[in-house]
Amino acid sequence: MKLKLDENLGERGREILVKAGHDVATVPGQKLQKAVDKELIRHCREEGRALVTLDLDFSNPLVFPPETYPGLAVLRLPRSPTQAHLFDVVRTLAGGLARADMTGQLWIVEAGRIRVFIRDR
Repeated sequence: MKLKLDENLGERGREILVKAGHDVATVPGQKLQKAVDKELIRHCREEGRALVTLDLDFSNPLVFPPETYPGLAVLRLPRSPTQAHLFDVVRTLAGGLARADMTGQLWIVEAGRIRVFIRDR
């Protein structure tokens, strides 16, 4: 899957996803660090990349309707996270992507668990 990692996820997170077979671009690699949320998600849509982020703003389906994007994965960490926590969550995401396609979906990813937002019709 084509993914874009937000600026707070680092090189090791990118490596985990690349080793899992994904095409991964990063916000710093594309010099989008200062981009506002709407500009960043527009880039994701234009590139056909799902966004992987720690930014909880992207978990609001009223502001960012998941069905209009290539996918949104919001990573959730414990209150006092370590680098190991981050890598566990990224590995959980990689495992989920091996089993399912998140195109047009919002995934809330925690270590060992993925919750998928389903809009009531």
